[in-house]
Amino acid sequence: MTAREPKERRLRKDAERNRARVLEAARDLFASEGLEPNLNDVARHARVGVGTVYRRFPTKDELLEAIFVDALDQLTALAQTGLTYDDSWEGFAWFVEQMCELTATDRGLREIAFSKAYGGDRVIAAQDRLGPVVAELVARAQHDGHLRPEISATDMPIISLIGGTVSQFAGHVDSSLWRRFTAILLDGMRCGGSQSVLPVDALDDQGLDAAMRTWEPASH
Repeated sequence: MTAREPKERRLRKDAERNRARVLEAARDLFASEGLEPNLNDVARHARVGVGTVYRRFPTKDELLEAIFVDALDQLTALAQTGLTYDDSWEGFAWFVEQMCELTATDRGLREIAFSKAYGGDRVIAAQDRLGPVVAELVARAQHDGHLRPEISATDMPIISLIGGTVSQFAGHVDSSLWRRFTAILLDGMRCGGSQSVLPVDALDDQGLDAAMRTWEPASH
């Protein structure tokens, strides 16, 4: 073993620690501030030099992918878990609660989950994996007569955004307030005896895609 080999290992370990530090700082910053912060902001939050961030993540989109692809896949995994419930309403309601909790407590995840203005192909692919599983949850609960027939899978992102907006507005006063409005929304979605027909149709798939492509909650 040469003297150079231990030095190279130390450099690799230092690089790995710095990368982990940048990712942890970015997750924390994006969770609280949304996607507005830039790479310079991330460097300050991580207390590392700007060059350290740019060497590992030359663009903001690359950093977003490193953070959020797994988080989006977590949403898909939660939807798949909802499908394992024997009672389709319980599975649907459980997923909605889990989805709203994640997006109400992580502003960055909320913004990247429902906007196609950020990230690259890996983020879009992760978003596309989520849609069909959520659609199956909705169809299953409707087939069993639990979920109002007017409800569409395209309503789910907007429902999640409502919970997130509650947290953004009043989370500093009551961090669990989103649960109240999630319960109200679920109660309104469940089939009842004398419910009025909803006055406006849900977005279709093309409409949701257009909304996601044009919604930029932060400057890009």
